[in-house]
Amino acid sequence: MSDSTAITVPRLWTGRQVLLLAGVLLIAANLRPGITSVSPLLVPIGLSLGLSSFGLIALATIPVICFAALAPVSLPLQRRFGLETVVLGVLTLLCAGLALRLIDAAPALFIGTVLAGSAIAVGNVLIPAIVKRDFAGRVGLVTGLYITTLYITASTAAGVSVPLAQASAWGWRLALGAWAVPAMIAMIVWVPQLTHGVTRAPLQYRGGGLALMARSPLAWAVAMFMGLQSLGYYAVLSWLPAMLHQVGISQAEAGLMLSVSTLVALPSTLITPSLAARSRDQRGLTSAVLGVTLLGYLGLMAAPGAAPWLWIALIGIGQGAMFPLAMTFIVLRSNGPTEAMALSAFSQTIGYAVSIAGPLGMGALHAATGAWWPAMAFVAATVIPLWWFGLRASRPETVSL
Repeated sequence: MSDSTAITVPRLWTGRQVLLLAGVLLIAANLRPGITSVSPLLVPIGLSLGLSSFGLIALATIPVICFAALAPVSLPLQRRFGLETVVLGVLTLLCAGLALRLIDAAPALFIGTVLAGSAIAVGNVLIPAIVKRDFAGRVGLVTGLYITTLYITASTAAGVSVPLAQASAWGWRLALGAWAVPAMIAMIVWVPQLTHGVTRAPLQYRGGGLALMARSPLAWAVAMFMGLQSLGYYAVLSWLPAMLHQVGISQAEAGLMLSVSTLVALPSTLITPSLAARSRDQRGLTSAVLGVTLLGYLGLMAAPGAAPWLWIALIGIGQGAMFPLAMTFIVLRSNGPTEAMALSAFSQTIGYAVSIAGPLGMGALHAATGAWWPAMAFVAATVIPLWWFGLRASRPETVSL
């Protein structure tokens, strides 16, 4: 019996598979709060610690720098220690980094953000490989579930950051450090997976996997789609509250709007992977998603104070579909779990390197001009190459090692 036929729907939902799915969803639940909890609090953090504009830009950019720099590390780590052990290490490092941000000092904040960003970088790469290996018969469903979980927790973190900071004597430190608790819960739930390390052979990859991916035009298309959609996402994630605050919206309401932008994304986040997985060609779906996103970008650029809820809803729906589409491309465009991990590492290494230009460029353009429309014009312009790479990644082809 071949590997593709060995995984059946009844086996997928055994007790072990249910526990594994719970672990995957809990990992996903911890991959964004450490980031989205920061942006609504950039202004009070800056005032509290005396950070300059450059310091705030650096704080907003650190996570995506970590994503780009450390995604390749996941391959040798899992080869040496096994996938399950590396995941536990990721959650442990994440918990430590988030807890460190409880300390009222700039070095602790930046070091904690680096540790958390490093853990998330490796976790981002490992989940698609787990999906390809253990849920091959339900790629669309499981991808939709874990990304929906990711978005829900990202939204929750953005929405409660300001109220939590205002309600506690610890201020922004509690709003950032409290997310160590869910990371600890995920660690506990994941521990049983370590007992299956012998019977579930760790994923392997042949040496030079990233180099081989670099020779594939399809891999580059997936990577650039990942990068350009992430550029827009992290630019808006990092600076939307500050932009809205400048046009007269309170910090609490601006944080709520960022939260709502994630909540309205949930339907598109949940259904996009299934829609993509049901079709051999995703070009129509890709074009529709990018059209909605572009309308939101243009509205926020031209009239941010006129109809902010509309622009935020459009951006939320569009971005809510783009990231799961990018992650689904990684699974659909790979022949097996080995290729899925290599393509995941490659696309996230290149992609997040590209995405650094989002929060960095948007912040720099605003600092240079004092206005937000040039920054949003920059983000809107990226939709053109995003569409081109998206169409290329949508073709029914696969990459092999």
